[in-house]
Amino acid sequence: MSATAGQAQGERGLAERLGLKPGQVVQEIGWDEDVDDELRDSIEDLTGNELLDEESDDVVDVVLMWWRDGDGDLFDALSDAMRALADGGRIWLLTPKAGREGHVEPSDIGEDAATAGLSQTSSISAAPDWSGTRLVTPKGKR
Repeated sequence: MSATAGQAQGERGLAERLGLKPGQVVQEIGWDEDVDDELRDSIEDLTGNELLDEESDDVVDVVLMWWRDGDGDLFDALSDAMRALADGGRIWLLTPKAGREGHVEPSDIGEDAATAGLSQTSSISAAPDWSGTRLVTPKGKR
């Protein structure tokens, strides 16, 4: 396998870790200069779609939310993000890893997610500087 093919597979693996599939529509919220461009590119490569910005009114399969301590009220942001989700959709909340500027405590995520009516199903290392928390609407509420 060539270095380019291996690199492409590695990039695709970033999006696959988020459980994304070809054809899915992903909305990105909270973009700033510090986001992981490799992860963003891998999502577009795997899904075959460009990321929609936060101004989009389209119904989406996944919301990719970059969130840092100090960005505002997480409960409000999650509540707003849920409006765009298709039935069975999910939110990937991406926060800076522990020890990095803007880190959000997992207890704060859990509390605000629960208050917004979301369940936390998994957490992953989404990128070198970012942790990912998968949030879904509980099955009884879908």
